[in-house]
Amino acid sequence: MIDSTPRASVNSAAGTPEAARLRLVETLVRTGEEDRAAFRDLYSLTSAKLFGICYRICGERQAAEDVLHDVYLTIWKRAGAYEPARASPITWLATIARNRAIDWQRAQTVRRASPIEDAPPILDTAPLASDVLLEAESTHQLHACLDSLEERQRAAIRTAFFDGVTYAELAEREAVPLGTMKSWVRRGLARLKACLEG
Repeated sequence: MIDSTPRASVNSAAGTPEAARLRLVETLVRTGEEDRAAFRDLYSLTSAKLFGICYRICGERQAAEDVLHDVYLTIWKRAGAYEPARASPITWLATIARNRAIDWQRAQTVRRASPIEDAPPILDTAPLASDVLLEAESTHQLHACLDSLEERQRAAIRTAFFDGVTYAELAEREAVPLGTMKSWVRRGLARLKACLEG
């Protein structure tokens, strides 16, 4: 279980901002490989900053601590999908914290809703027949484009996006390096996008 008391910030962990960023990238990548010691280091390096984000959005210390716990559970599950070339580690982590805190805030708003008697009348929300047909056509096109991919790319994309499996778990299942798995998915997504746009 993670201690929910925030620790030192990222910048105090190393001499220069670039050294701190590199250390954080390495720690996050190792966390994605399910290295528990790296996960503890990641928490020590980032919990103060992420707690600040949660607290600013939640406005309550206890709520921020609860949200922070959820943030680190999410990070543990999704760290294998982190790609250093796409985002700085702190931006990636802060986005998760912000989204979890906003989810908490929205849940509170729903709980504080007005009594049912004060609610506006319920409108017919059934989709139009034309919208249903367009969605069915889009779904058919997506599956046709998926079927046009190489088997390993198609299987990796379906498993990652439809079953919620991390890149690290996929790599372990297929007995390939993590970088290879990320490459398969990235190339498959590029071909999928080209097919859908074509």
